[in-house]
Amino acid sequence: MVYSPKENKLHCEFCSSTANIPLGRSVFTEDYNSAIHSHPMLYEDDSSNEIITKIVTCKKCNASFELAPKIFSDLCPYCQTPAIINCIQDITPHGILPFLITQKEAQDRFKIWVGSRWFAPDAFKKYLDDSKKLIGYYFPFWSYDTRTITNYQGQRGDAYFVTVSQTVTVNGKEETRMVQERRIRWSHASGMVEVSFDDLTVGASNTINRNRLDEIDPWYCEEVQEFNIKYISGFKAEEYDIELEDGFEIAKDKMQPIIEREIREDIGGDEQRINNMQTQYNNIGYKNLLFPVWTASFNYERKDYQYAINARSGKIVGDRPYSYIKIAFAVISALAITGLIYYFTQQP
Repeated sequence: MVYSPKENKLHCEFCSSTANIPLGRSVFTEDYNSAIHSHPMLYEDDSSNEIITKIVTCKKCNASFELAPKIFSDLCPYCQTPAIINCIQDITPHGILPFLITQKEAQDRFKIWVGSRWFAPDAFKKYLDDSKKLIGYYFPFWSYDTRTITNYQGQRGDAYFVTVSQTVTVNGKEETRMVQERRIRWSHASGMVEVSFDDLTVGASNTINRNRLDEIDPWYCEEVQEFNIKYISGFKAEEYDIELEDGFEIAKDKMQPIIEREIREDIGGDEQRINNMQTQYNNIGYKNLLFPVWTASFNYERKDYQYAINARSGKIVGDRPYSYIKIAFAVISALAITGLIYYFTQQP
């Protein structure tokens, strides 16, 4: 049986019978510092670089095949039967957001999105034919909670205006006018701001560009359910590539502009300068979560383009190829139309 996003149940593709998936317990936040000290694998490079071969025997056709590194759920390449193994990473998933958008729904949305790309090559618009299917992935994410305290030093800028003379040219003649000129009076500023972050998510997979995973947020973590392997049956699922500590460093980069915005509001005035800031991260919590993504890839002129679709909201992200022939034709057409308009407007 495989998980059906449409029914939110397990579904048998042969007899169409279904089975409910019981709701799990609430997903609790784990203590970050305790995890760092109690799981030495998290910061030992030798262990994290070790590649473990995972050979799986299909329960249906008895074929043996190898799962890719970090993959713990996939389909048998011979008969498409779900294959799920135990996780090997030190931290196992705490929660999961099940697929909500079906493959067909995602496929239809992607076709509309592809069709709306101007100047895309015809090969790109024909990409999603019947033989090209989106791949359903459960990608790993870290979710962080923390309360930050930031001490800062900077400058507050208050605007004022002075009247100055300015020489301007009017109808070929120079004139002197009195105008108002904006200036800034800077003064020292310092203080402290507190900012709390709840469920700040960081993509923890290297299968696709991590920026792709960050671009298809938001993920509504209040909808997260306790991890249950029944939700991943029939889909690919990965363990994290990016360690807990490394993920938190990425999270800090995402917190930075938010903290800076709070500092500027605290400084006040018309303009602000931040010369120095020191941030403490307190009460750090984390969760290891799996989020659903439909993925696609397209190769054009020896370059790979990756696409990701949030399987909860339907948001699509990805770079698009350009057809330089179409662009050139559009430019030539625009110039020709401009030339014709100019020609006829000059006629007596």
